[in-house]
Amino acid sequence: MNRPPPRFVPTLREVVQPTAAPTTPAAKAQPAVPAVDVQRLQEQMVHRVMQRVDLTLDRLLRETVGRLVLEHTQALAPSLRDEIEIVVRQSVNQAFEQELASQLVDKS
Repeated sequence: MNRPPPRFVPTLREVVQPTAAPTTPAAKAQPAVPAVDVQRLQEQMVHRVMQRVDLTLDRLLRETVGRLVLEHTQALAPSLRDEIEIVVRQSVNQAFEQELASQLVDKS
């Protein structure tokens, strides 16, 4: 009864890797998906996700920039009014002086 083991029996020095066998009949019927198809699917998914990110980012940027412009405009309004008033006063004074000068030249 002491016979030697068959020639191709794994010994304790060898690592035996279990093979992944399908557990359901449906899994057995499905062929393995080629790596090219997986890569194409991943690229399509990345493309779709990036489109959604672009749309969301575009909308959020527009809202944020609009809000910031409005806030800065409201903060600048008093300074702008003061500057506009100064420019208008200078323009009116200059026009008034020119009109007076032309009136004096016409009377001479």
